[in-house]
Amino acid sequence: MSNSPTATTTPRIAKGVCYVTFAYDAARAVDLEAASRRIGEATRRPSIRHKRRTPTYFEYEPAPLAVSRDTQSVAVARFATRPTVDVVLYDFGAVAAIYALPLEGPLSDLLDLSVALYDNETLLADSRRQVEWLLGVIGAAAYKPSLSPLVEDYVIFDVEAFEESVNAQQLCTEHRRTLAQILRAEDQTLSDQEVEDALAARTMYGAEDITIIDWNAALVIDAEGEDVRAVLEFANVELLEMRYLDEQLDRALDEAYVQLSRRAAGMLGFSKTDLRRVAELQVHNAVLFEGVNNTLKLVGDQYLARVYRAANRRFHLEDWDASILRKLQTLESIYEKISDQATTRRMEILEWIIIILIAVSIGLEFV
Repeated sequence: MSNSPTATTTPRIAKGVCYVTFAYDAARAVDLEAASRRIGEATRRPSIRHKRRTPTYFEYEPAPLAVSRDTQSVAVARFATRPTVDVVLYDFGAVAAIYALPLEGPLSDLLDLSVALYDNETLLADSRRQVEWLLGVIGAAAYKPSLSPLVEDYVIFDVEAFEESVNAQQLCTEHRRTLAQILRAEDQTLSDQEVEDALAARTMYGAEDITIIDWNAALVIDAEGEDVRAVLEFANVELLEMRYLDEQLDRALDEAYVQLSRRAAGMLGFSKTDLRRVAELQVHNAVLFEGVNNTLKLVGDQYLARVYRAANRRFHLEDWDASILRKLQTLESIYEKISDQATTRRMEILEWIIIILIAVSIGLEFV
């Protein structure tokens, strides 16, 4: 029997970064060109940079705007964030604040970091302040700004290199429980079923490259993993917008139903304001849905496409899409019903007016 230490020794990370993303919905829409000009005018210090985010093989329509800003370093477990934060702005109104923590040392140390990052109130509060700052800077470039209380956070452990060469498949076999605990931010021992589920969504390119995607975090082992990370960050923003849109549609349906019930029981019928309000709810949510789904296209890279599909399945984005489309159809049905009832009520009023005019005309002849 072999007593090789490589089978039991925890791999050591030579170079890596942990990225923590907080995604918010901050406005109905953003004019990125105007926002870029306002940021340039308001931040002429060299510590703040803004640029278009266009990784290789990406086709953004349009490309989001990234701002790098100085902030206080935050200690998390034995690690600490860099003294800068990237704030990424999308034209459909989403904003993501991204923090980076350099990684070095045993792979097992990532478990303490993962647990400490779970619902981290310090980073959460700072991320909201960063988004509020950006909204204040871009001003009128944001259409109907309103920072939603809803937030979607995600952690990406991006390992560029280990101290010794590591076979990705062997790593998933020998350290599967440690990897599952890192991804799930669980310091207790997980069951075999939970471990298998945590490691189920993974893709590989080379023998030493792997991406494991879970609902709370992802592990990217790749010497050039920037594009993979960008895909995961956008998928997290997409999930945030799907959750936000689903919540908005629930409110829109409740409001439309209340209008439908109240006006149907009354005598005055539906006003133009009622119809316009329901139509605005329907159009706004439909435009947001299309904007999120059509922003990112992956061009000519099958591996990134596989990564995105894996993230799509893990985040249940298709289920969110189906739910939103169903609610949009319901809202359309309510609008049509309100419109039909309003038309019917107007026709009834016109008929009564005609009858009254005829009666008055006949009465005048007798007079």
